[in-house]
Amino acid sequence: MSTGRPLPPTGHADDGPDRLWQRKLREQFPIVTAHPESAYLDSAATSQKPQAVLDAVHAYLTTTNANAGRGTYPWANRTTRLVEETRERVKEFLGDPEPGRSTVHFTSGTSEGLRTVARDWLVPYLRDGDEILVPFADHRANLDPWLEARRLLAERGVGIQVRALPHQAVSGDYDHRALGGLVGPRTRFVAATHVHHVYGGDMNVHRIREAVGPDVPICLDAAQSVGHLPVDLADPALDVDFVVFSGHKAMALPGTGAVWARNARGPGFRPAGWRGTPNTVGIVSLGAALDWLDEAGADRIARWTDGLTTRLTDRLRHLDPYEILGCPTSLAVDSALPAAQRRHGIVTFRHRDIPSDDLGFILYSHGFMVRADSLCQAGADDEKGSVRVSLHVYNTVEEIDRLLAVLTSLA
Repeated sequence: MSTGRPLPPTGHADDGPDRLWQRKLREQFPIVTAHPESAYLDSAATSQKPQAVLDAVHAYLTTTNANAGRGTYPWANRTTRLVEETRERVKEFLGDPEPGRSTVHFTSGTSEGLRTVARDWLVPYLRDGDEILVPFADHRANLDPWLEARRLLAERGVGIQVRALPHQAVSGDYDHRALGGLVGPRTRFVAATHVHHVYGGDMNVHRIREAVGPDVPICLDAAQSVGHLPVDLADPALDVDFVVFSGHKAMALPGTGAVWARNARGPGFRPAGWRGTPNTVGIVSLGAALDWLDEAGADRIARWTDGLTTRLTDRLRHLDPYEILGCPTSLAVDSALPAAQRRHGIVTFRHRDIPSDDLGFILYSHGFMVRADSLCQAGADDEKGSVRVSLHVYNTVEEIDRLLAVLTSLA
């Protein structure tokens, strides 16, 4: 598995064996099969849940439900064991090369996880005059915590410099050449995004490591990669120190997420404060979701969704009223250049004449559930929204073709 670099170009999503495989997986999502007239195209916000996850939740709540780390009776002991087993399961799923050194902290999702890293690890780590590099054009959850850290440090009389990760205006990718010029002897930390939540592009994290050198900790927002494509921390191209992700975007229940910490650069990651009652049922659902994803095959899921993405972008780019946001070289089926920024399951666009919120309502009237607003992008104009189609393994070629037919009728 490899995720530091883009996955290789994929074929069309309508290949026979893949369609049979996908149909079997789709049938495992009760909410999807119960509404065949609707197409859920908002998996970047949260994923739907397979029956195996629902069964695991039901079994836990009806046979074992108790608090973790408290009590010595069998239900409590088993709950504690399930929580600890899921910590190890997260490490295994991420391909952790040193599970004995790393730690996993459960959160409500990526936003809380990034804020925990900022408040409980970064603030104690930084000193007066230090510099950090963070994204100013990605999800607000990967900007606000670092600005909050600067404020908290300033209240203590510690001044730090927060520098913007340079990015390319058209593609949304980081400008890795310009990044090298921003790295200095006081650079102590970098926050980055794995897959962009608006453009869907692989953000080429391996180039960030090359630019900042071997000693600077990197925190990775993996909300749009974990559960959507392979993530292998044993791959040198993914040499990061924190991976923060949302379990609810990876087939688990809402309010579920995790922070994985390598604990190799800087101090060990130890969240501050008293550890209260964990979201035990959410953690159980995460373990079941990771099992389901492993059985389905992350590589194969990525190939399927990438194929649907290519099908949509390649045809939509020929419809004049539409502007597709993101890397132009990733739009065509034959875009196989090594430098191309591959798209992973997300296509975001605007109509020249129809406001994005209106277009979202129109699409819903035809059975398509999409995101239509500013997409929580830092620095974005709230008045200039866009429509985001985000895909997962339960989506079909037929749904994409139906969507294209409606979009064509509005051209």
